[in-house]
Amino acid sequence: MTTDLAKFAADNDVKYFMISFTDLFGGQRAKLVPARAIAEMQEDGAGFAGFATWLDLTPAHPDMLAVPDPEAAIILPWNREIAWVPANCVMEGEPVAQAPRNVLRKLIDEAAKESMRVKTGIEAEFFLLTPDGEEISDPFDTAAKPCYDQQAFMRRLDVIQEISDHMLELGWNPYQNDHEDANGQWEMNWDFDDALATADKHSFFKFMVKTVAEKHGYRATFMPKPVEGLTGNGCHAHISVWNLDGNENIFAMAPNDSSQTAELGLSEKGSNFLGGIMKHASALPAITNPTINSYKRINAPRTTSGATWAPNTVTWTGNNRTHMVRVPGPGRFELRLPDGAVNPYLLQAVIIAAGLSGIQSQADPGKRHDIDMYAEGHKVRGAPKLPLNMLDALRAFDKDKDLKTAMGDEFSASFIKMKMEEWNSFVGHFSAWEKQNTLDI
Repeated sequence: MTTDLAKFAADNDVKYFMISFTDLFGGQRAKLVPARAIAEMQEDGAGFAGFATWLDLTPAHPDMLAVPDPEAAIILPWNREIAWVPANCVMEGEPVAQAPRNVLRKLIDEAAKESMRVKTGIEAEFFLLTPDGEEISDPFDTAAKPCYDQQAFMRRLDVIQEISDHMLELGWNPYQNDHEDANGQWEMNWDFDDALATADKHSFFKFMVKTVAEKHGYRATFMPKPVEGLTGNGCHAHISVWNLDGNENIFAMAPNDSSQTAELGLSEKGSNFLGGIMKHASALPAITNPTINSYKRINAPRTTSGATWAPNTVTWTGNNRTHMVRVPGPGRFELRLPDGAVNPYLLQAVIIAAGLSGIQSQADPGKRHDIDMYAEGHKVRGAPKLPLNMLDALRAFDKDKDLKTAMGDEFSASFIKMKMEEWNSFVGHFSAWEKQNTLDI
């Protein structure tokens, strides 16, 4: 475990550090700091003008200092003279409450007070496109059902293998890589970890994938729906909760457990945590599906492959991929709602916030549904539909006072304000569709 970045640099021949933080919109911001200056930066932080990023700050605010977390430092596998290190944002000696990594750290502390340690694994999907973003990078990747396509995989083996090699070197224990359900789409998996470690790895993974893709002449995108008619980029999260020592999964079913999830191997506390996810499900998409484009994925018509693999209704099930939440095996469940645009830190934060709410209120997850939601979803009665667009999602989040408070009132107010400005910018944009359909009315 690294605690002294100057010593870390000397021991590993690191010449530079990328001190990085993630803003409200998920943008990664960084400064390149020579190793000779890192001791001072580790103590005081690197200075940023917060207004120049997507944070709810003004030009009049004092410097925002990004204080690197030495325990999370990662040497770039493709350039070992540089180390990336995520940072915690501070202003005038106090944590910046709206900064996503700080939001997550606060909720991790709240979970610890309940003797809980949340662990997650994520399934990050992405497309490889041409540099202009207009076409899939492989012109021969045209199958109607391209998932697991072996030859298409081989045509992009250089990119996928290089990323996987980097994860092996980093000790992330990657365990499978595949061509996904859309032409030009990929998924890569690595071991689950504590929520903060997963968020840091998720952030670095996006940075690494984009960098390696550019090296090979392609453009990687995690955009939720980059190609019309094709399956979008999800970011499914597998969730379990452990004791503080990390050696006991408290989602694992105890003897004589009578919860309705017991037959699936999910304990009463696991059921309550799931209940919190279901209770706040209508508000979650503001965080888990944070862009205008997100709602082209979760409310999409049938894709060329035959299924969107995305939910549109608040339901849960056993091992069935057509629902918002599935319980695929004992001691964990999978949230299938988030998409590729989700902020890595806010994803983990909102999972913990909703789950803690469920445990504290002993929330019931409601009725389990085992039908094929894509074929028979119309038969479900009483389950809320997910928001149709970003405006509906923001309104639902704004109405959920408990979730807003759990995420932090300052964060929530800033997030809603800035995302509403984004929505207003979108609706003020004139599109070609409008002229094509209205010019002659």
